[in-house]
Amino acid sequence: MIGRLRGVLLEKVAPEVLIECNGVGYEVTMPMTSIYALPELNQEAIVYIHFVVREDAQLLYGFANKVERKLFRLLIKVNGVGPKLGLAILSSMSADQFVSCVGHDDITTIVKIPGVGKKTAERLLIEMRDRLKDWQMSLKTPTTNVMPMDNLFENTFVNSAKGDATNALVSLGYNQSQADKAVKAIYQNGMSSEDLIRDSLKAML
Repeated sequence: MIGRLRGVLLEKVAPEVLIECNGVGYEVTMPMTSIYALPELNQEAIVYIHFVVREDAQLLYGFANKVERKLFRLLIKVNGVGPKLGLAILSSMSADQFVSCVGHDDITTIVKIPGVGKKTAERLLIEMRDRLKDWQMSLKTPTTNVMPMDNLFENTFVNSAKGDATNALVSLGYNQSQADKAVKAIYQNGMSSEDLIRDSLKAML
């Protein structure tokens, strides 16, 4: 069981990163909230892992701290919520924000997450309310400092920034039309892909 990776961050193409540990490169899928907390490329990164073994694949889901991983593991226990939807939820809001939504029965915000319909949102609120009774944010472990957004990705061309942002949103569960529309509405000259992803996610919630 892989529980944590510590190595050099070689690539960041949301929602995936590549971390080299002792000469082995691990492809890890992460929510945007965790990607924002990663250091610059070619620097050391520590990522907490949820390891999934399937008949056709072995998948690594990474998180900036144990709290996000804990919430992810609680989310995928909810009927109808798989890893992809769990990542979409944690890409749309922080662990604290999700816990707040559950505590306030904020179904309006929950249904805006890609892949979450009204029934799924209701199920999330009901089942997570019970599972979060003993939730203690004091369990949060120190994380790497959030890097300036300008350093999240290295994009040279405008089209690359738009394309990377659109592809990231599609990977998180939005359909192509929604992603294209959101990115076009947000884009301004000079914006990087991470700015587009971050602001598009905010605009769609």
